[in-house]
Amino acid sequence: MNARGPNAVLLGGNRLHLQHGPIDLVVQAWSGQAETAAAYAQAAKRFDGLLEALAQELELLRTPLGTLPPRLRDPVARRMLDACWPYRAVYITPMAAVAGAVADEILQAMLQHGNLSKAYVNNGGDIALHLAPGAQLTLGVVNNADNPAIDATVALTASVPVRGLATSGWRGRSQSLGIADAVTVLAADAAAADAAATLIANAVNVEHAAIVRAPARALRADSDLGDLPVTVAVGALPAPARAAALDAGCARARELQQRGLIHAAYLALQGEARTVLPAGV
Repeated sequence: MNARGPNAVLLGGNRLHLQHGPIDLVVQAWSGQAETAAAYAQAAKRFDGLLEALAQELELLRTPLGTLPPRLRDPVARRMLDACWPYRAVYITPMAAVAGAVADEILQAMLQHGNLSKAYVNNGGDIALHLAPGAQLTLGVVNNADNPAIDATVALTASVPVRGLATSGWRGRSQSLGIADAVTVLAADAAAADAAATLIANAVNVEHAAIVRAPARALRADSDLGDLPVTVAVGALPAPARAAALDAGCARARELQQRGLIHAAYLALQGEARTVLPAGV
């Protein structure tokens, strides 16, 4: 592959790195050597041309959803739409699920011709998972991307209906309307987790003089959020403000959980964390 196109490189620890433009994936599979090699070959094959196909429909993908779904051709674009469609009553574009949808698509390609016990595709923290019966994966949760550390862990088994994890917040690579340092969501797939994490992170919000906002387009000319005010900085907040913001985020997470759109959520803001877990957990 040439330097300007997709790059596929094997990393230490039997991982595959796929990179093209803004897409940066780390992939790992567990199986026999031949099966793993076949899965990685399929991942690289599907990755080739993926970015170009999305770019052809970028205008529609950056358009807020309305009463009628846009006519999208690319399978990754359709994954994005499917994940965001349940939230069309609020301002959302399919771009809210792009990272998770890409991860899901590459994972699906890996599973077409391989007998893998477990695998993941990590797209900047938005992760698609495969767990065969009896398999388990433990994932780390980071509260603050500016000071990365494992603040919590989640152990997933094949029996848990979670095959995707995504994180959103104002400190991340995507713009946010809220003030959460991080909201991590577990869902049926990575695209669903990605869209839900965006919505819940937006809901972790409060008005306070310590919060700085600016129109999204002023910070990034091609932002799909237009002139909506996104969070630029969050100073130290008093305890009541932190509690109010986290309460609002948890209420949104519970609503999505009751609608069957997410499995669980973890919300972090300035050293405080809340969890929204399934009943009985």
